[in-house]
Amino acid sequence: MSTMFSTGKAAAYLGIGVKTLQPFGSGGPLKAERTDTGRPMYSKAALDAFMRWTRSVAKAPVAYCRVSSRAQKPDLKNQRRVLEEFCAARGLANVEFVEEVGGGLDLKRPKFLALMDRIEATEVSHLIIAHKDRLVRLGFSWFERFCFEHGTEPFVLNREQLSPEQEMVQDLLTIVHCFSVPLHGLRNYRKKLNEALAADVK
Repeated sequence: MSTMFSTGKAAAYLGIGVKTLQPFGSGGPLKAERTDTGRPMYSKAALDAFMRWTRSVAKAPVAYCRVSSRAQKPDLKNQRRVLEEFCAARGLANVEFVEEVGGGLDLKRPKFLALMDRIEATEVSHLIIAHKDRLVRLGFSWFERFCFEHGTEPFVLNREQLSPEQEMVQDLLTIVHCFSVPLHGLRNYRKKLNEALAADVK
């Protein structure tokens, strides 16, 4: 009798997250068996077959472009053009380009999350970005390691080397900017609230 795994243990066996596993098990290439209570269970044989299938699936190189606001859309086009030239020079074919508008500190960007899910599912061969802050403003080294652990080779065009002091200053400035924007909005809100209260008193 084949060893059976719960969803959590099956994900750990495959080396992927539970959220990544679930779509594969719901009508996908990985078939789940159900207990009497409807709980999904996976056999070791099915998991091993799934691993062989994922290795046979052709991986795709992905170039990710990002700007912070819609006003920077022209920069998005320039960013893509530079990446296209880089991919052509490197001989990377069939590159998928992902373009997104959103803040680098926002880790809930829809296309960013979808890209991370694909990397975790070992579907991406290369991740190409113009500069590390196009992917994330902080913690890039963690995401770079995440890529390597899931068989994705990251390419960063601008590998500007900073001293630890310079890098710390940049990170602090980013954090200060992150908090100053909502603080400015809060001050405006407070001003309008005070004006409204003053008008009611009159």
